[in-house]
Amino acid sequence: MGLPRGKVLILSTGGQGEPRAALARIAEDQHPLSLVEGDVVLFSSRTIPGNEISIGRIQNLLAERGVKIVTDRQSMIHVSGHPGRPELEALYGWLRPDILVPVHGEMRHMLEQARLGEGCGIPDTVVQKNGDIVRLAPGVPGKLAEVRAGRLVLDGDIIVPADGDAITARRRLSRDGLVIVALDGKGGAQVHGMGLPLDEELIRAEHEHDADAQRDGSRERP
Repeated sequence: MGLPRGKVLILSTGGQGEPRAALARIAEDQHPLSLVEGDVVLFSSRTIPGNEISIGRIQNLLAERGVKIVTDRQSMIHVSGHPGRPELEALYGWLRPDILVPVHGEMRHMLEQARLGEGCGIPDTVVQKNGDIVRLAPGVPGKLAEVRAGRLVLDGDIIVPADGDAITARRRLSRDGLVIVALDGKGGAQVHGMGLPLDEELIRAEHEHDADAQRDGSRERP
């Protein structure tokens, strides 16, 4: 940071709003690098659908400091790290690989990648997904088995799947709330609710409705 600010270009991660990436930490003033009024941040990648909120949050933090923000909407600065068919064909021609294992993409992308590789003369292609166990050698390359794959969470002192029954139930409780009905065996019941959405607003609306009904009833009396 001792260099003239107008002569420094910093290449940073975090263009998609990742919370622990360098750009997010810089925007939150949690990084050795700092940005001040007059600095410029170029978002050279296009927004991936679903990341709009996280990217907007970082851009707002930068804007509060007077940092100028430039995206592909203001200038033709978009670049892609994904090669097209001509680049891939050239790469395969240089490397002449025996095996192609497409990774980092959706299934339709990886299948198309495998078809392209076969068209370029690559002898073996292995299309895999998370959890697949793949053997490349010896013998014919291919899938051997599957293991459970996915996100894990630390629950106390144990590690459980993020999509397990317990975690799923907690998500539903946090989203929908909980209603408990207790019967006393004599025809009576007690109802308790926790975390119900807009419960205070509903109670207030009911009271207002009852009050309006009482007023309207009093007007109709002779």
